Amino acid sequence: MSIAKQDIELLRLVTVGSVDDGKSTLMGRLLYDTKGAFEDQLQAVRKDEGEGADGIDLAQLTDGLAAEREQGITIDVAYRYFATPRRKFIMADCPGHEQYTRNMVTGASTANAAVILIDARKGVLQQTRRHTHIISLLGLPHLIVAINKMDLIDYDEATFLQIKEELSEFCARQNIHDLICIPVSALAGDMVVERGNNMPWYEGKTVLETLETIDVSGHLDENEFRFPVQYVSRPQTKELPDFRGFMGRIASGTVKPGDEIMQLPAGKRSKIKEIITFDGNLDEAFAPQSVTLTLEDEIDISRGDIIVHADKPPHTAKELEAIVCWMGEEPLSPHKKYLIKHTTNTVKAMVSDIQYRTDINELTQDESANELAMNEIGKVSLKLMKPLTFDRFEDNRATGNFIIIDSFTNNTVGAAMIC
Repeated sequence: MSIAKQDIELLRLVTVGSVDDGKSTLMGRLLYDTKGAFEDQLQAVRKDEGEGADGIDLAQLTDGLAAEREQGITIDVAYRYFATPRRKFIMADCPGHEQYTRNMVTGASTANAAVILIDARKGVLQQTRRHTHIISLLGLPHLIVAINKMDLIDYDEATFLQIKEELSEFCARQNIHDLICIPVSALAGDMVVERGNNMPWYEGKTVLETLETIDVSGHLDENEFRFPVQYVSRPQTKELPDFRGFMGRIASGTVKPGDEIMQLPAGKRSKIKEIITFDGNLDEAFAPQSVTLTLEDEIDISRGDIIVHADKPPHTAKELEAIVCWMGEEPLSPHKKYLIKHTTNTVKAMVSDIQYRTDINELTQDESANELAMNEIGKVSLKLMKPLTFDRFEDNRATGNFIIIDSFTNNTVGAAMIC
């Protein structure tokens, strides 16, 4: 194993929940108890002694916008960074309101794991089901459910087990298999970083212990090799008069010199000659490293092309189907032209059909839908102006997603997962 793989791991984490479930307080507790907040941040959110952790308003450590502090809700995605000796963390505190679905999708799109907060007094709500469905669509491999405010129900084990059973049944329908339920009190600190003394009946790990030990070994380098070309390097110097290198970041998989590769969409073949980095040539490279590849043969490759192993190519087509979360103020409409941004490639496209719109509270499908409004999710068919090389999202998250851009305003109006 290379030195790079032995470095401290990074976990990208997203937290969601209904209003007043306490997700900002939970994240604040994690920051405070792991010493992940700076002293000036703590001073800015100090309140009356006797509340929270030593007089700190834990929720405001993550609610950064003035409007959030005034309303007591999370509106935008707040990113926070902290580390323990075992792992580094980037956590996104996402809005719980239905009107901010697009913000939640943005925060969860790059995550390795999700934490859903449930108020132990309220149990599984429609909003909980909605967030769980979105997490299943995004293909997050781990779902941690923090059943919060256990202090307000006297740390009752039966209530915890009832909520766990109900959510387990729902997750099984959503094809979510790694579900971890933890009883916590974010305000008091029980089972967040420290175990506390109030729930001896719970023998599992705390939230932090769970986050430190779940498997994040990247499914990226276990998938098939995909290398979207960002730039073709032709320095044309005296030292390198004929050099041609293809620069980019490995989206998934691994590659070695001598590997037989194919350039798509044209389908031309060659072999890897060198893998070049600033620190020298490599005997092997893996996702998500940024490298320059040289080939044994002179073949025409441009930005937007994808280099793959010749024996395991992805799909190439001018038509595709995708699950879309619509973010634009104007609805998505059939026969309107958009731009598709997929890896390093941008293609003109048209929505040929809306197959259905999903009711993400009831998990029903409206097949009569003729548009998708802001924050709605549905399945659409697209026709492209030129072939696109892609994988299905469930097979490869790195090359199975794209964003939709309004060709007139250049605004990002949709996020999509290829079926």
